[in-house]
Amino acid sequence: MINGNKVLGIIPARGGSKGITDKNIKELAGEPLIVWTIEEVNRCDIIDKTIISTDSEKIADIAKKYGGDVPFLRPKKLATDTAKGIDVIFHAISLYEKEFDIIAVFQPTSPLRKLKNIKEAFKLLADKNAKAVVSVCKSDHPPLWVNTLPEDGNMKDFISPGIKNKNRQEIDNYYKLNGAIYISYISYFKKNRGFYGNRTYAYIMPKVNSVDIDDIIDFRFAEFLIKEGLNE
Repeated sequence: MINGNKVLGIIPARGGSKGITDKNIKELAGEPLIVWTIEEVNRCDIIDKTIISTDSEKIADIAKKYGGDVPFLRPKKLATDTAKGIDVIFHAISLYEKEFDIIAVFQPTSPLRKLKNIKEAFKLLADKNAKAVVSVCKSDHPPLWVNTLPEDGNMKDFISPGIKNKNRQEIDNYYKLNGAIYISYISYFKKNRGFYGNRTYAYIMPKVNSVDIDDIIDFRFAEFLIKEGLNE
């Protein structure tokens, strides 16, 4: 609970995965991937209840084994490759909005977020009198260095003239979504059909806690950080 508002944690975990088979339960440094999120979120006393939204009985069984609450299996229409994450959240809200005021969503593909990060995000929500907070981290490369290429690969217009000869240090910092923490008042989320609006603020997380696992390279990198003790 925060400022008298009850908080519902949501961990969305679909069974299918194109990049890595059974990604959400693949073992990462000795524990299934989803367990890293379950255990850290369960340590947060601000969150009154946390549920796992999944369509997979296999994920549900593993989540329960490690202290996760799986009150339902997600409808099949919300378990396809084309199903939108926002609809998964709306489904959970529809079941619990009479009991809670705030939702906090934690994707299991961001296993290196820490309790400290979660609490700091909630503190930002309170300090800013915000309606939503979304975690970000510094982008590795400025988007000004990114462009499409013509069929012949010619780079004549690849870099805009304004930054063509600038060093990286001379370009403003850019930030990217890291997928780790999304917090919102339920009423605000419903009004905006998502987390973003004029009272949404960014919580800037360290890069080392911001690994977002999409493919096997991300997986191995996260494993390296854990084994080297660099994700603290």
